[in-house]
Amino acid sequence: MDQGLESRKIVLLYFLPGTAATEDRALHRIAISKQDQLTDQDHKSLSDLRRSCAGDIARMVNLAGCGHPGGSLSTLDFLLIVYSSANVDAKNPRNETRDRVIVSHGHISPGVYSVLGHYQFFDRKEALMQFRLAGSAYSGHVETGVKGVEWNTGNLGQGLSAGCASAYASKLSGGSFKSIVLMGDGEQQKGQISEARRFGTKFNLSNLIAYIDLNGLQIGGDTNKIMPQAISEEYRTAGWNVLEVDGHDLGALYSAFRKAYVNETEQPDKPTVIVAKTIMGKGISFMEGDAHFHGVAPNDEQVATALKELGQENDLAALKAERKTLGHLLKRDFDEFEARMLPVDTGTPRTYEVDGGNVDCRTGYGNALADLGEANNKKGRDGARVVGISCDLEGSVKMQGFHKNSPDYYIETGIQEHHAATLAGRLSWEGYVTFLSTFGVFAVAEGYNQQRLNDINHTNIKLVATHCGMDVGEDGPTHQSIDWIALMSSPFGFKVFSPADANQCDRMTRATAALHGNVFMAMGRSKVPVVTTEDGKPFFGGDYVFEPGKADWIREGTDAVLACFGPTVVPALEAQKQLTAAGKSVAVVNFGSLKPIDRDAIRKAAGIGAIVSVEDHAVHCGLGSLIAQVLGEEGLACKTTRLGVSRYGASGKVPALFEEQGMSPEAIAKAVSDLLA
Repeated sequence: MDQGLESRKIVLLYFLPGTAATEDRALHRIAISKQDQLTDQDHKSLSDLRRSCAGDIARMVNLAGCGHPGGSLSTLDFLLIVYSSANVDAKNPRNETRDRVIVSHGHISPGVYSVLGHYQFFDRKEALMQFRLAGSAYSGHVETGVKGVEWNTGNLGQGLSAGCASAYASKLSGGSFKSIVLMGDGEQQKGQISEARRFGTKFNLSNLIAYIDLNGLQIGGDTNKIMPQAISEEYRTAGWNVLEVDGHDLGALYSAFRKAYVNETEQPDKPTVIVAKTIMGKGISFMEGDAHFHGVAPNDEQVATALKELGQENDLAALKAERKTLGHLLKRDFDEFEARMLPVDTGTPRTYEVDGGNVDCRTGYGNALADLGEANNKKGRDGARVVGISCDLEGSVKMQGFHKNSPDYYIETGIQEHHAATLAGRLSWEGYVTFLSTFGVFAVAEGYNQQRLNDINHTNIKLVATHCGMDVGEDGPTHQSIDWIALMSSPFGFKVFSPADANQCDRMTRATAALHGNVFMAMGRSKVPVVTTEDGKPFFGGDYVFEPGKADWIREGTDAVLACFGPTVVPALEAQKQLTAAGKSVAVVNFGSLKPIDRDAIRKAAGIGAIVSVEDHAVHCGLGSLIAQVLGEEGLACKTTRLGVSRYGASGKVPALFEEQGMSPEAIAKAVSDLLA
């Protein structure tokens, strides 16, 4: 730890909003590695600060007319302990050696903003005045647009997974920073927390410290009546150190936090959870123990009562008048944190030859990922490190080669897709190029909420889903992911790709590693022929470069266009042969990049006059719909037919399933002929 940070004494001027400074108070930074317990001065300073923050919380939610004061007040004592003693610095909030403080129950934003404001991460009054205003950085749930906030949260249950990722990153990089996660007790009902809990034990994350605010209340009332839990026992059973304390006893809280921080627990190689018994609304009499104030703002009269109890001036009327002058759609003053992106060595592409037989895209992906590991994960090299994460599917997603050459950077999470998704996002945020690979239904339908939050957090995840579409075959409809274009196109920051063969998959994987931002790449399970040029050479081999937003014209034609991607490229080419034999000139264009999509290619196709889209995807929300959208926006008129999955499939061989859904080469050729007729 920075010794200067430990010993420094910061003097803050406490301005009650709308008033002059009433007095100067010395706020001590606590040297946690040296100081066994709080001094009398620490107690006094933190107690005084608590009252000031409690007043901020009451004002903040009243001014906004909404918010969560109850949990803010019950968690407040631990917030003060953390920010007074952890390795955080308002002058350098993004310092790579800082402790990561992740507030999982992000609705306690009034408490977080007040404490961070007092510790001078930003102007405290700005947070009071702009809380929950459109355009302000001070959102209703904590966001990284506010200095000192590490992770956008609000969807309960994900913070511990993010904390696991930071703790793992610290160990992986040889760092010394701690990962500190604050959670609520109702939040413990979420299954993802159990997943994260097991992960922390498996990987001996002794630098992970969790805190649970056990106030016993949630929106519906008593947590034990809504869903009984044995929280401490569950963590003990998972192998964690468990410290139970009075959450409003500053001395006891500090002692527990210090024990975890300096690894003086019974199991020094395991993570620690501090289970703190608290009172919702603590410090304001009429809020204490009242579930109503979980998410309801006090009215003006109640705020007046609270401020009187706290010994503070009632300046609410002046603040309300000032807030009205701020206007609408404020400009955010703080930049969003973004995932760090270091240079990536993409290596030399492989080419799979025509005479080598059929190859699945999974193999192209696995080999390219192994090459990326070999090129980037050697000790002493400057630049990015590539991490691979699997959910008990290493062989199926072809990660064996990467695991073999980069064992330190391969993570097996088990069948815990929710945790794995958040883990991958936060690891990418810590500076790693993170590839998470699993089957399509687990990557997309199961982990969508986690990926959406990753996107909000500006992560750099590479989500690679195999076994997509009807191409899963005999596994049947529960495993046939047929909605991934619609779902993964929805988050604003995700690019969406799908390779046609192993050669394109190789180059797509390498390009994906070097792209800054979130990427979803989908592929089927089957082995497919190498896609060729008209003279029989690998179309995507040699010097081919995959470019996001650019389609590939595999065949040219003047009568109609077959638009396809992934597993439908081969049947589209077979249909094109049949149509050529029948005297029709038909182009085949591969949309390997679905988002961004090649609008120029669609314009060109519209100019030819007839487009038939073919996709191993729900026909009403995939490539055909994207093409129709562009045609409408461009004001282009042309004949179109959409072929794709029109109902849940059955178990069977892929060609039979395609035929059943009207996507066999013969059915495709007939659709083109009918459209031209």
